[in-house]
Amino acid sequence: MKIGIIGAGNIGGNLTRRLTALGHDVSVANSRGPGTLTALAEETGATPVRAEEAARGAEIVVVTVPLKAVPGLPSGLLDGAADGVAVIDTGNYYPQQRDGRIAAIEDEGLTESRWTEQHLGHPVIKAFNGTFAQDLLDRPRPAGAADRIALPVAGDDEAAKARVRALIDALGFDTVDAGGIDDSWRQQPDSPVYGLRADVAGVEKALAEASPTRPEGFRG
Repeated sequence: MKIGIIGAGNIGGNLTRRLTALGHDVSVANSRGPGTLTALAEETGATPVRAEEAARGAEIVVVTVPLKAVPGLPSGLLDGAADGVAVIDTGNYYPQQRDGRIAAIEDEGLTESRWTEQHLGHPVIKAFNGTFAQDLLDRPRPAGAADRIALPVAGDDEAAKARVRALIDALGFDTVDAGGIDDSWRQQPDSPVYGLRADVAGVEKALAEASPTRPEGFRG
């Protein structure tokens, strides 16, 4: 499958490593240009590209950049992507630590992924936002393994969500349907499921226990 990854930090870099190892054709981009991705490309066989080229022909695009960087992504970012492309948003809102105050999230009550999809002009699937990057390398398990971790996945496009869940299964993790994008507050920072290493039942329990009130430490 053709996959584009926009952002080559901890999550983006390790997804590049895992997805190329599974045989996918991966294009990866960052904010500094393809010349800075030589080492990752040599290690994985991924193709380093500019951000505006990452989605070209892609069936799945992963957007894994700081939330404050989303409005600065190139316009037409998804132009040239395959029909029905599934866009994965791994982002989190850290107003005090990194992103500054975003009024649409704080005052209008938009979930961070709804805000992101409005900027991208395309529906997103929320996944990997509470996953430890190193777990992508160290904790894959075969289906049915007792210690297999489950990840929450939220989104409104059921076909895209199914494709993303199948990809996560191939990466070695179970998934739990966390509802639509307006429900994705259940997996935002400091929620019970955020950073949780648990099975399907544990993730379902954590999602049910989440509060829509944003914790004080994660308000602008």
